Amino acid sequence: MSSNESVLIKADSALLRKKKLGENLLAYLFLAPSLILFITFLFYPMLKSVYLSMTITDPRGRVVEFVGLDNFADLLTSGQFYSNLKVSLLFILLTVPTSIIWSLFLAAITHNKLRGMKVFQFIFSLPIVISVGTGSIIWFLLFHPTAGMLNYFLSFVHIGPIPWLTDPSWALVSISLMTIWMNMGFLFIVLSSGLQGVPEEIYESAKIDGSGPVRTFLQIVLPLLTPTIFFALIVSVIGAFQTFGQIHILTKGGPMNSTNVVVYSIYQDAFVNFRFGIGSAQALILFLIILALTLFQFKVLEKKVHYQ
Repeated sequence: MSSNESVLIKADSALLRKKKLGENLLAYLFLAPSLILFITFLFYPMLKSVYLSMTITDPRGRVVEFVGLDNFADLLTSGQFYSNLKVSLLFILLTVPTSIIWSLFLAAITHNKLRGMKVFQFIFSLPIVISVGTGSIIWFLLFHPTAGMLNYFLSFVHIGPIPWLTDPSWALVSISLMTIWMNMGFLFIVLSSGLQGVPEEIYESAKIDGSGPVRTFLQIVLPLLTPTIFFALIVSVIGAFQTFGQIHILTKGGPMNSTNVVVYSIYQDAFVNFRFGIGSAQALILFLIILALTLFQFKVLEKKVHYQ
């Protein structure tokens, strides 16, 4: 190899490195806005929460003392924390399966080309555009013990008025009813989209084989819909753990802590009692619980999912 060829090869290599460096800089330039947002509103608050969870703060949020893992030890030995966690898990059991089954039923009965189905699809999708605050006010009026429509309709079947929001045995059920209605819009749209992804040839083949609508749905369509149901399950569980607005507006964690879920307890400790250390510790424990449940669902339940 001559000296001129060696010089040309080195020049080409330097040019390629320069070009690659320019492309990398351009890529980081385009990513910079997203990175700044993630660092500012996600990574920094999370690291700050980890730090605060190991401290005691004054009402102004200033660190008074570094206590290490004492806040976590206090929580894990506190009966109140386990009581709040029990309420959260019961709330999930009341809302998540019911929301998915109800939305799937509505999606199935409206998944046909009969006249007027578009109107029902629009009605069932409406809760997605209603804010939690507005929905809570609507249901607060429905739950009113004397002027509420729910007790008014119950009076027709000779059932006495139910103290929906003031009785500890009914308060969580009431919040769950409102939450199921709020979740219906999103889940209905997701599950309807999943049903539309099932090929029409499958329905025609099942009909030729003599399969009825119910049997076709349960034995053929439902297995094909498991990826969509699995997605709805993951999102619903995470959303149920993070429920706050309707509890804050309707019951404020009461009566007698019957609706005091972990998220509302975090709010009370951090922003009402100004115990930012305990609040941050609860938030991190809740994050680990949600992460563990999500990994469990992917590890165990995903085996039941039939991908096409």
